Amino acid sequence: MATERSHLQRCMEQPSCADDCPVPEASSVSLEAEVPEVLFDGMREFLRSHPQWDQYRLISSALSSFLFQHGCADQGVTQHYLDGLFRRG
Repeated sequence: MATERSHLQRCMEQPSCADDCPVPEASSVSLEAEVPEVLFDGMREFLRSHPQWDQYRLISSALSSFLFQHGCADQGVTQHYLDGLFRRG
């Protein structure tokens, strides 16, 4: 767990972490976050209405959209953003 945190902290501090990142692109990092109840309720309602989605896909899509729209130029982020736009279901 400490390794994941230190890797995440390094990536947060270095915008070009992907260039020298020892973790493969397909890896995942677990997050724990507090969100306003209204957002959680909206997410829960969306997931009930769209059973082909899950919480992981929704959060990944939202995060990649935010980062892309706010100027992140990382190819991996761009790919996740584009996959979310064109993925059916």
